[in-house]
Formats: sequence, structure tokens, C-alpha cells
Amino acid sequence: MRTRFAPSPTGPMHLGHAYAALVAREAADHGNGVFLLRFEDIDRSRVRPGYYNLIEEDLQWMGLEWQEEPMRQSDRLEVYSNALTALQDQGLVYPCFCTRRAIADEISRITNAPHGPEGPVYPGTCRKISADERTERIAMKTPHSWRLNCAKAAEACGQLTFRDLLHGVIPVCAEKLGDVILARRDIATSYHLAVVTDDAEQQITLVTRGEDLLSSTHIHRVLQNLLGYPEPLYLHHELVCDEKGNRLATRDKARSLASLRASGCSRTQILEKLPPLPALTGNLAGET
Repeated sequence: MRTRFAPSPTGPMHLGHAYAALVAREAADHGNGVFLLRFEDIDRSRVRPGYYNLIEEDLQWMGLEWQEEPMRQSDRLEVYSNALTALQDQGLVYPCFCTRRAIADEISRITNAPHGPEGPVYPGTCRKISADERTERIAMKTPHSWRLNCAKAAEACGQLTFRDLLHGVIPVCAEKLGDVILARRDIATSYHLAVVTDDAEQQITLVTRGEDLLSSTHIHRVLQNLLGYPEPLYLHHELVCDEKGNRLATRDKARSLASLRASGCSRTQILEKLPPLPALTGNLAGET
């Protein structure tokens, strides 16, 4: 069993991060396996160098040791580019020249605009552009991202499922999030493309993460199938929330582990603030 904890060094760890790391570590231990650390740092505009060390210090203070050298996504941009090229060669992605404002305006004009779990989905404006126009606009260096043609991808994959240790076997809906971005115009990759590529590279057999990412797994299974990556098991655990029931988030300045430590909180006291870890039955090492 190989699991990973994959924080973004854009802020300090909070209780939600601590819980996610503990779930991954517990699953690795239960499956007599390996716990890995990965830094999801492709968004260089938000990354702060000091948080790499602070995250490692917090994990060590929590008693969580990882095996192998921590992976950094910022070192792997060429790998993601190769994965995108493989999808381009299959004719399953297309360039998108729309700005966020243009997309919002287009959605506002559509009666009964399609929605997904995260809100309105991309209406497919650039999917309708001719091949000649795409080539011309790219040659003119018009800024663009790359989107997955989810309808074509669904046809190429056929019926897929994924297995979650808490939610059971789930049929994949390739169109759940619409034509998602696989390479942003400013970064040339995306969370979706990078995470499945990294999981394959690190030979992750159990992906543990918050249940807010359950819908993303539909796209991830599609990408794994298209790129020939192995299929891992999943465990989408509950989220740690504040007193008002809101999910903890770095952008909302949730109280950090570092500040809790500085205030005198012990590891035991912090653990008491977290939900119980998911019950893992059986030998996970034999589940893959």
C-alpha cells in the first residue's frame, strides 16, 4: 500500500491538513505500506518558499514521517507537457481562448446553463471553433488553455468505475465537470492532469483526500484510462469544519498548526480536535 499527503506550500497547515495527513499515514500503516509527501506547487504565483519547511516541521511534530524524497510538481512540468501531448495526439483536447469574463457572459446568456457539482460548467464555446481557426490563433500566439473534450473522452473510455473504501463502487460520469481545463494558459498544466500523472509516477495505490474532491475523481479515472495509468483505490474522507460548519481553508486564514503549537497545544490536544479516523478493515495490501 502506497499513500501520499499532497499539500500546497501556499500557506501554513491547519487542522484540515493535519487530518488528511493522518488518514493517509494510517492507511499506509494499516496496509503495511509507504507514506509519501508531495508538494503541489505548480501555481508559482501563490507559493511561498518558507512553507515547504514549515509543512515538514508540522508533520514531524505530529509524528508523521514520510519515506522517499518529497516530490515537487514544479520540477515536473515537462512530464505534464508530455501527458498533454499524448492527449492531443488522441484528438481529445482542444485549445480554449476564452477569458473568465467571456465564459461568465456566455453562461449568463444561456437558458438552463449546464451545471456540475461545482457550479456552471464550461459551455463549450471553443469546442465549436474550426481546426483552421485554432491553428491560426495559436500561430498568432493568442493566449489559450487546453480543455478535455469530455464527450469524446467518454466515448474513448467506455464505461468506467472507481472504488472508494467509504462510498463503494461508483460509476464514472466523464461529463460531470464538463470540459475541464487540463493546461492553464499561465502554468501549462492543471491540478487534474498533474495529480493523476504524479500518482502514477509515485505508484500510489490508495488516494486519500477530502470528500470535496469526490467529483474530481470522475475526471481522474478518465485521464488514467486515456494515459494508460494504473487505477488506484480511493478514500474520500470527511472534512474538518469550523464552529459554523464551514470547511477549513488556508485562504480563509484558518488557525494554523504552527500557531496552535506556539500557544502551547500538545499533539494530543490537537488530535482531540479532529474527527475519528476512518475505520479500515481487512488487509489493504491485498486490495489493489
